[in-house]
Amino acid sequence: MPATSYSCTQLRIHQFAALQSGPSLIVLGAVHGSETCGTRGIERIASELDSGSLEIIRGRVSLVPVTNPLAYQRAQRNGDRNLNRNLRPNEAPQDFEDRVANVLCPLLAQHEVLLDLHSFQSPGEPFAMIGPANNTGTLEPFALAEKEQALALRLGTRRIVEGWLSTYAVGVQQRLARTMPTERAELLSTDPSYGIGTTEYMRSQGGYAITLECGQHTDPAAPDVAYQAILNTLAHLGLVSGPAPQPCTDLEFLRLTQVHDRLHAEDSFTKAWASYDPVKANECIAIRHDGTRVIAPEDGYIVFPNPNTTPGNEWFYLAHRSERNICS
Repeated sequence: MPATSYSCTQLRIHQFAALQSGPSLIVLGAVHGSETCGTRGIERIASELDSGSLEIIRGRVSLVPVTNPLAYQRAQRNGDRNLNRNLRPNEAPQDFEDRVANVLCPLLAQHEVLLDLHSFQSPGEPFAMIGPANNTGTLEPFALAEKEQALALRLGTRRIVEGWLSTYAVGVQQRLARTMPTERAELLSTDPSYGIGTTEYMRSQGGYAITLECGQHTDPAAPDVAYQAILNTLAHLGLVSGPAPQPCTDLEFLRLTQVHDRLHAEDSFTKAWASYDPVKANECIAIRHDGTRVIAPEDGYIVFPNPNTTPGNEWFYLAHRSERNICS
């Protein structure tokens, strides 16, 4: 069967609405064009819904197999820029991703729950990323943490990670402090709101959202992880018939604590790190081009190590065990 073609002039959205009221779910694939496991999982679910072998019995479901068709067409992470940063409606769109955002943001706001399917560069097992605990702060106020946690526990992965936006905001301040004004156009934005992507935008609109990292980009099992996560989400929300999935009992719950940018093309890791490799306090993780050693401040884990990132962008994150109480 030939691969489905996705035009850069539109977003293809599969929508299903039951006659009985219920929750509204949106599932995204290929927010980053080179991360196609979600696309394959969504296409499989859409085919089953079209054939009638799977049926929405209550609520509404929207499936977007390719959220960034330009990046997908080019088989690369971004089109003109990273769609999963600085996501917001724009009255004067400047690039392709701005135009996508003008369609995507209102679509997200029409739903209560988001499952955003991704993959990652280095080897490692799948994991889910959730938002903050309930809070009334200014960075990311939130009131639906219990619902978000309950879904995360049922996606089929044992590892859950929190702390993305708060860690990214600190990283932005570090980037701002060392970056000369003439260099800023070549770097990620130094505005903390630049860290707002699909899940953060969804929470800002009164919903809840999970990013599921389904495995390494080239892992042949990643599309199956995506497919099973969608099925589990549909069952957990009661949108399809059948037993609800049970929560994970072998949970590893981590919190991101630091982000380190690559500063120079000759900055290098001390070894081929994989996501969630353990690191010991005072262990050397990487060496800057000038010989400066990047040292782990405490026992923990390395997350999203990317040896191919360009200078001025995120190189790796550090994490440790979360102290937050997560329950089903």
